[in-house]
Formats: sequence, structure tokens, C-alpha cells
Amino acid sequence: MTTVEKQLWDKLGRFGFDSEGTQLTFAKRLARENGWNDYYTKRVIEEYKKFIFLCCVSPTPVTPSDPVDQAWHLHLTYTKSYWDDLCGNTLSRKIHHNPTKGGKSEQQKFDGCYTTLKETYTEKFGTPPPPDIWQDNDERFSDINFQRVNLRNYWLVPRPGKAFWDIAVQSLLIAGGLLCIQASPGNVFIIIFVIAFIVSAVRNRNNKGNGGSGSGDIGGGCAASCASGDSHGHSGCSSHGDSGCSSGCSGCGGGCGGGD
Repeated sequence: MTTVEKQLWDKLGRFGFDSEGTQLTFAKRLARENGWNDYYTKRVIEEYKKFIFLCCVSPTPVTPSDPVDQAWHLHLTYTKSYWDDLCGNTLSRKIHHNPTKGGKSEQQKFDGCYTTLKETYTEKFGTPPPPDIWQDNDERFSDINFQRVNLRNYWLVPRPGKAFWDIAVQSLLIAGGLLCIQASPGNVFIIIFVIAFIVSAVRNRNNKGNGGSGSGDIGGGCAASCASGDSHGHSGCSSHGDSGCSSGCSGCGGGCGGGD
């Protein structure tokens, strides 16, 4: 980092989200809304500050991970903290949040923005971004099928993963083989047909779960427009796409303009 960059990072390191006496803190709210533990939430907030830093110093547009984007979304609702304390008093420049235009070209563009961020992150902080917060590109732009759920009305049950279905298929094949041994010749064909149908259905399910959403206009490249920098040469910053926003595929864009 340059001297100016170090000064900016020091300011962000000291930045606080809550006023004195706040009981439901920013971190507690972020943890509650995402189902995170306190330790992971604390780390996400630290990475969010790094993202904001990179918005200001990167020579090209950048895009955050989904966990970092959730911190950004929440912070934007703290309007005084975000616009006055962060953008005005700490950064002396504005970073806006804008909706994505959508489409395949936007997907490709922001996939590149995300790759650029991870490279700049490593350059500025000396280590790669932690993978449990900064997902790889495929996961970042495909694993985004989120909705708000009232936990008082619904139970959340994890969907079985690929390993579960692999074991289920193997067990089915073994059970089918045993049935074929004991079944009459006329029923063997029916048993084989049923097994083949179930195996095909399970394979299709796994294929859809392993990136099937990545080819669509939303799932594969959710991101936003990148605003250009200000008169001081600061770059813009941008964010995700369809990560559960009620308005659809919503992204974040930044223009480091105004301020000083």
C-alpha cells in the first residue's frame, strides 16, 4: 500500500457502525438476518471494510462476494452511518448502490470484476481473500437462490447434497439387484425400468443443483453497472446480482465522486 492507502485503511479499521448504548448492534443484526455465528459475522464485517477500501483504490471496477454484499446491503439501511459517517467523513467520496441491467454481457463483465477484485485484494493485503467468505466465481454467480423466510411459520430443512444422492442410488441398485434375483422373469424388466428411471431423475437433479442456474440471464452473472471514478482518479465499485433482493436481480455500483 502507498502512504495514502494506508491512511485510508487505518480510517476504515477504526470505523464503527453503532452509537454508544446500542443493544441490537449492526453485527448482531447481520448475524441474525443471515444465520451466521458471531465469529463469522465479525470476519465478514472486516472483509466488507476491505471491499470498501478496494472500491476506492482499485484502478478497475470491483465486485464483492455474497456475504460481503449482505453486509453492504444492511449498512445501506443505516443511512446516517453509511452516507454521513462512512462516505462523507471517512472516505470523502460517495459509493452508490444501483440495480443491474441484467443480460449475458453483464454476467461476463461482472465475473471479470470479481476476478479483478481478488487479484487486487491479494496485491494490497498480501494474502488471498478467505475462500469461506469470498467464494469462487462459479459459486458466486450461481449459488444465489435466496428468499426471505419467516422462521416462525416455516422450518428450514437442508436439502440433501450430492453425496446423499450417490449413496441413495447405490443402495437402490443393490436393492434392485436382490429383487431381480428373487423376482419372476416377467417382473425383472419392470424392476430394471423403474431403477433406470429413478437413477436418471437423480442425475438430472444433481446436474441442476451443480450450476444449472449459471446459464440464465440472472443466475450466471448477477452484477451491476460499474461507475467511473471521480476527478481524483478513484475507481468505481460494483456488486452482485440476484442474491435475494425482493426487486429481482439487483446489483450494486459505486461512483467515487463528490466529497473533497
